Amino acid sequence: MTVADFAENVYNNDYYEYRNRKDKQMLKQVSIYTENKKGGLQALTEILQRENINILGSVTNDSAEYGIIRMVVSDPEKTVEVFTKEGYICKLTNVIGVEVEDKVGNLNSLLLMLKESNINVNYIYLSFNRDSGKPIMVFHTEDIFEVEECLRLKGFVTI
Repeated sequence: MTVADFAENVYNNDYYEYRNRKDKQMLKQVSIYTENKKGGLQALTEILQRENINILGSVTNDSAEYGIIRMVVSDPEKTVEVFTKEGYICKLTNVIGVEVEDKVGNLNSLLLMLKESNINVNYIYLSFNRDSGKPIMVFHTEDIFEVEECLRLKGFVTI
């Protein structure tokens, strides 16, 4: 299986349905598909450093041969452009960032509210708000616009 086959398989199995809404600026995540080999992640961070792009949050998922690195960065469109020129397969995805207080139980409260609202979280990872210093839980779900509105109505701060 090639990295292109792997990326296509992941893309086709992704539950996310793209919606092109011009009235709302969503938090963008870059997903990079890469071989799982020594120095692979360092090669990506070297490119980001060279291009002066800051990683604000990330998570890696791997298999024996390939991996997906998902990250929120300071310039997502430029990141996709640069990685594509370097031969990587990548895509942009809308995600939700929820700012929470840094105290015991806040992640559980967020996840409980999502569960009670019948919302599935496909994956989640941590970032933080550089201005407030508060943690930001970055996550992906099926109907991102409705979920974000649900979160706001329940008093959560979305980024």
